[in-house]
Amino acid sequence: QVQLVESGGGLVQPGGSLRLSCVASGIIFRLYGMGWYRQAPGAQRELVAEIASGGTTNYADSVKGRFTISRDNAKNTVYLQMNSLIPEDTAVYYCNAKFLRSMNWGQGTQVSVSS
Repeated sequence: QVQLVESGGGLVQPGGSLRLSCVASGIIFRLYGMGWYRQAPGAQRELVAEIASGGTTNYADSVKGRFTISRDNAKNTVYLQMNSLIPEDTAVYYCNAKFLRSMNWGQGTQVSVSS
């Protein structure tokens, strides 16, 4: 059974930082492309950042230069370092694991950016 467990969300002031973590189980982690998506109230879920099994990364234009995705295959964990946070980053952030036609989601973690 695939399980993705996110952590690290919370309330932060504009300009602050957070690091999200997602621990995966039930998969051969090193084979999976991993990603972070987010969904703000009333909006569609959107890709934030993704990292392929080989380490290639891709970012949404809105977070380039501020967010960094990384993975630790030994720990079955993907991270999202978020710096220079702005109110528009407020959303529920979801971890995603993809391999061939298999796609799995975590339960989400809330990130709120407000003064």
